[in-house]
Amino acid sequence: MIPARGEKLKIGSNPENLRLVERLIEDVCQVYNVQEDYYGNILIAVTEAFNNAVQHGNEGNPNKNVMIGFENRDQLLMFSVADEGKGFDYQNLPDPTDPANIEKVSGRGVFLMKNLADKVEFHQNGKEVLLGFKS
Repeated sequence: MIPARGEKLKIGSNPENLRLVERLIEDVCQVYNVQEDYYGNILIAVTEAFNNAVQHGNEGNPNKNVMIGFENRDQLLMFSVADEGKGFDYQNLPDPTDPANIEKVSGRGVFLMKNLADKVEFHQNGKEVLLGFKS
């Protein structure tokens, strides 16, 4: 199920499709012999990116898609997750560790990605995130 270099999987914007993303991560980690504890970082960060794309980017619209890609580049396992939304201001997000935000049930996704991935880049005004993990 790993897409060919440069290709992306088009996944319907449905939370139930998270299992497809998990399967992709599992396949990639198996092929590249990723250690089990590092697998957890990849799983959490990439699935969080997918969930954000579905919920926030595509605003839960089942007629929109999330594009997921993978590439092994420069000793990094790179995952890309892109939605069909308007993007967001990824440089000015509230700090989820601030005491004023601790009780909030959302707002931790980008924080988690930045703390679990070795490289995080946003493109297309925040509609696409690249997550890199040392291989």
